[in-house]
Amino acid sequence: MGEGRNTKRLMKISAVIIARNEEEMIRGVLESVKFCDEIIVIDNDSTDNTHQIAKDRGAKVFKTEVSDFSKLRNFGMSKASLDWLFFIDSDERVSDELREGIKSIVSSKNPPFRVYKVSRKNYYFGNNEWPKVEKMERFFRKGSLSEWQGEIHESPVYDSKTGLLPGYLLHFTHRNLSQMLNKTIEWSDIEARKRFQGNHPKIKSWRIFRVMLTSFLGSYIGQKGWKAGATGLVESIYQSFSAFVTYAKLWELQQKKDSQPT
Repeated sequence: MGEGRNTKRLMKISAVIIARNEEEMIRGVLESVKFCDEIIVIDNDSTDNTHQIAKDRGAKVFKTEVSDFSKLRNFGMSKASLDWLFFIDSDERVSDELREGIKSIVSSKNPPFRVYKVSRKNYYFGNNEWPKVEKMERFFRKGSLSEWQGEIHESPVYDSKTGLLPGYLLHFTHRNLSQMLNKTIEWSDIEARKRFQGNHPKIKSWRIFRVMLTSFLGSYIGQKGWKAGATGLVESIYQSFSAFVTYAKLWELQQKKDSQPT
């Protein structure tokens, strides 16, 4: 009896996945996080088989029409019941080294941190690796994360020092141009509306040229996209195009406002 009382309860992990019309990718991420003890899928109003595929594979699936990314993550956090939270998207995969690093933290008696960053490698148009590796907070001891903020580019709010997990989170983004265009159409509406509601300065021709140029240079030079050959060039040009769409929509909103009778 005494030995049993001294046995430390093993910590467990909740994986939280955000998905919208990801029937092609959801199986892979579910396989990638099967080492977790609980899998929460927040289905962002999918119209394909995402919901059923996740449910059939044992995930706890919750459907919502909310489109705000931070609200989706916060909703997922509210549904997670275990000791550690691991946030991952449907187009991401866990490397072997990262998986073992997470398991090591959970099994540790006294983990040095309550919040951990992961290193994320991005892959464009299939398996073409992007030169720049990102670092982002994705692994949290339950209670250490206050909330996520940001409608599209969400970020976590916490009061803790952070550690860095070994290995990589593999992000298979921008898989083809059709998929990229669909996302740009959807996200540019949100980005343009945010800027419009924030009373963005009047759009002039030079502003559009400037944002397109800075977007291209930021991707091709700043993120060293030139090292990725044709993939880097296509992706950087696309970033410039995406910025154009957002600011053209903002210009359109401003035009509509100016044309309204006073």
